Amino acid sequence: MFVRVDEARALLAALLPERQVQMVPLRSAYGRSLAADLTAKVSHPSATESALDGIACREADTLTASPDAPVRLRLVGESRAGAAFTGEVGAGEAVRIYTGAPLPVGADAICPVEQLQDDGEGVRLRRPASPGDVRHEGGDFRAGETVLMAGMRLTPARVALAAALGHAEVPIFKPLKVAVMSTGDEVVEPGQPLGAGQVYNSNAYGLVGMLEEAGCEAVLLPAAPDSPEALEQALASVGGADVLLTSGGVSMGKYDFVRDLLVQQGKVSFWKVRMRPGGPAMLGGWKGLPVFGLPGNPVSSLVVFHVIVRPALTGQPLTTLRLRAGTPFRGLSDKTAFWRASLRGGEVFDYGKQGSGVLRSLSDAEALVVIPEGGSAQVGDEVDVVLMG
Repeated sequence: MFVRVDEARALLAALLPERQVQMVPLRSAYGRSLAADLTAKVSHPSATESALDGIACREADTLTASPDAPVRLRLVGESRAGAAFTGEVGAGEAVRIYTGAPLPVGADAICPVEQLQDDGEGVRLRRPASPGDVRHEGGDFRAGETVLMAGMRLTPARVALAAALGHAEVPIFKPLKVAVMSTGDEVVEPGQPLGAGQVYNSNAYGLVGMLEEAGCEAVLLPAAPDSPEALEQALASVGGADVLLTSGGVSMGKYDFVRDLLVQQGKVSFWKVRMRPGGPAMLGGWKGLPVFGLPGNPVSSLVVFHVIVRPALTGQPLTTLRLRAGTPFRGLSDKTAFWRASLRGGEVFDYGKQGSGVLRSLSDAEALVVIPEGGSAQVGDEVDVVLMG
């Protein structure tokens, strides 16, 4: 029943339905996962052009230009976006040019407007023109080039890039519909009076936010009280979801009814993961519905989601960085440890408060340091780091 973190991810992914692909307009693509590679329909830039306002000319004509000895060139026209100069720039000549305008034939360099002084029909350069201010055709990407890869999450920058590639619609994976339900008599909705021993339903709202960040359709269900009958009734109300996430009720206590229900009436793929925090996690099924039981402790619940559930739902591997440890990080003999940490100056530091109920630590900490089973890290060692932002 005990599994490693990577085994837990694989088992959950195997229970999820096959992802459906749909075409959506760019306006609806933000936050979704790309279902196929996107190739460029055009080159960008579509022509060799200027990166700034100034003049286009031949670099060789300007090499001696300085503030004390400006070089004078004769203006023979202008080039702007939508109205390119149709002639050719010859020796001693220049064309006034604007950002994004096509570079005239014969010109190979740009001098910015700040370094120019108009002189009637000519212009004086206080410095040499630079070929580095020329954007070459296809310098960003060329027509036919594969630019965006299947599986990428469509951030605003990637949606903008898809538009620049020439795509009005993109293929995305249809979002998985994920229901979220907290369990326990002690769980109270925020805003209601809180009695002794009760807690607000923070887990559910954190999970819904993480699901939406992952591109899923999240459905928040009412919390279920601690009774087998109430839990079974709540599960029966989950309609149309691809997977159910529960929070609480999966440990070894007398009132952990999620565990009991799956064991007695459903199926169990695993119970407990070799990790800390978050060991008492559970995967099973109930009447054909995949059920992932997250621990009730808020830190454990959200960490398990981040390192196991999210990669399985999105199909994207957990991304880690290698950073230098600024403080020691202890290991555990039989579990992979995910310690909350802060980042400073390219190093990672132990956050300090590692209790599973210290929810504020997840708000303040920026990363999780991963210490494999039986390992440890001393100051100066390189460690794997999972960013939480």
